[in-house]
Amino acid sequence: MINGVNEVLRVQSFVLGIAQSNSYLITDESTQEALLIDAGDGIEAYFPQLTAFKLQMVLLTHAHFDHIAGLRALKEAFDVPVYIHRTEADWLVDPKKNGSGWWPGFSPVIAPQPDGMIDETSMFHFAGQKIHILHVPGHSPGSLAYIIDGLAFVGDTLFNGSIGRTDLPGGDPVVLERSIREKLYCLPDDTILYPGHGAQTTIGWEKAHNAYVRG
Repeated sequence: MINGVNEVLRVQSFVLGIAQSNSYLITDESTQEALLIDAGDGIEAYFPQLTAFKLQMVLLTHAHFDHIAGLRALKEAFDVPVYIHRTEADWLVDPKKNGSGWWPGFSPVIAPQPDGMIDETSMFHFAGQKIHILHVPGHSPGSLAYIIDGLAFVGDTLFNGSIGRTDLPGGDPVVLERSIREKLYCLPDDTILYPGHGAQTTIGWEKAHNAYVRG
């Protein structure tokens, strides 16, 4: 579990499942409210932490199985609304599309239907801050990044020193590079980047050092 703090928000990272995906719990310590970014396999182990807060919503970066496998257990325990880009809403219930149907050693994932389908025009607020939503296709067609108070939760679009794979259904390397350059690299350099796998980084560091897409 990785912890991060800014002036308003606290971020906890839960590293989950065989793919070691990151799910992020973002909390407002002043109100005890929380939101969750993604819900990987084994999220149940962290339910004691979740019950300490008033969980408001789950925002999905995309619908690959390693980021959604814990959704059913989460919904049953907390009855919290789940949001995803409309392009991938049907992936939640389709093991072939979400990848669990062909991943060796993993049971097919059929997650609950989302409570809402979102895009860049959707309006959410948390801890008195607007959540800015960026559509960043390339790793998958409905990939989203969530920006709140200088923190960017980017799923599998951009990693510390690397980028998301594009060889899965719906992936496109040209589109991915465009999303990084035209969306993520337009954020302030001191924006803290929380990826779907691996360690956090900053936009400025990636622009200067990323092995695949330099700013």
